[in-house]
Order: sequence, then structure tokens, then C-alpha cells
Amino acid sequence: MSESKSLASSRPGKNPPLLPGNYYHFYNRGVNRQLIFLHKDNWRFFLQRMRQYFIPEIIIILAYCLMPNHYHLLVYLRGEDVGNKVMQPFGTSYVKAVNRQQKRVGPLYQGPFKARHVDSDVYLAHLTRYIHLNPVRARLVDHPADWPYSSYSDYIGTRNGTLPQTEFILSQFASQADYRDFVEGDNDPLDITFKQRLASYAVFD
Repeated sequence: MSESKSLASSRPGKNPPLLPGNYYHFYNRGVNRQLIFLHKDNWRFFLQRMRQYFIPEIIIILAYCLMPNHYHLLVYLRGEDVGNKVMQPFGTSYVKAVNRQQKRVGPLYQGPFKARHVDSDVYLAHLTRYIHLNPVRARLVDHPADWPYSSYSDYIGTRNGTLPQTEFILSQFASQADYRDFVEGDNDPLDITFKQRLASYAVFD
């Protein structure tokens, strides 16, 4: 996978062009780091909205993790203008529903969603590790499979979900057990460049 010139030239702090045939990490956080899931039903509703708006002909979900005050989505784009056609209506739909349920007004997120281009298969695999370990790093659970609001259980075969498409990432490993060892192992032999990229996400953890 190679990085196009237009993607590489995007300015810091600004989302890169969202182009078909590329992988991206989408994420966002609650305003003032506040919760974005205010009721137990909100978690499942968010996932239901993902199924509604993330149409495979336009955008494919590879991995995800919902956290109390933020979310991570690893996606592959097939269609054009995903920001306006998918992410904007998806985000607006969720916020309106939560505001209506909670009888609140105003923004739920700190701003528009953020996007980062994923420009190598190695980085792609390690990004799923980072995403799936979010609940463990936040000390919400001891084991990533204990967190029900991520795609990790689908990756290791303890849940047969249809929301994430796991095949491409798992094709880089000999088995689901090898992927589990990769995620849960103590050693992460990731190149320092990729570690620096992942460290820049720490503000969302």
C-alpha cells in the first residue's frame, strides 16, 4: 500500500483527503472529554447506526472500539465523499438521538471527526492492536475480550459478528490464535516511526 502525494501533503491538524481505495483511522471524543455514551442503551444504538450508515459499497469497517468518551474506527473506503455522505449524517443522527433521550441540547463531540491515513499493512495491523487494547489501557477491563463494545471478540473467534470485516487483517497471521498472541503479548516489535504515530493518539485514551 503506498501513500499518494495528495494524502502526504495534507496539513497537520486537518483531515487528509478521503479517497476510495485507502484505509483510514476515524476517531472523535466528547466535548470537554465528557461521556458520549450517557445511557446503557446508547452503546448498542451507536452500533446500530453504524450498520445503517456504513454501507459496504461505500465504506468497510475493519475494526472498532467504543470507549466511554471517545471512539476509534478503522475503515476502508470504496466510495467518494465519505465525510459528507457517511460520517456527517452518522454523527448528527447519533447526537440528535442522544440529546432527545437525555433532554439535553448542544454538541456532544468536541468537533468534527478526525481522520488519519493508514499507509502500510504493518501499520494497519498494529493499529488494530492499539484499538483493541484501548479498554485495557483505560483499566476498564483486564482482558480485551471482556470489553463488549469492540471488534476484538470477532477477531479471536469468540463472537461471530458481521459488523467488522476481519479477513484482511487476519490474513497477515497464521491463525486467530496468532492474532490473539500479537495483541495480548507483552512484546510489540513495532518500528519507532509507527510507535510515534500511535503515541500521538494518546490524548484520546
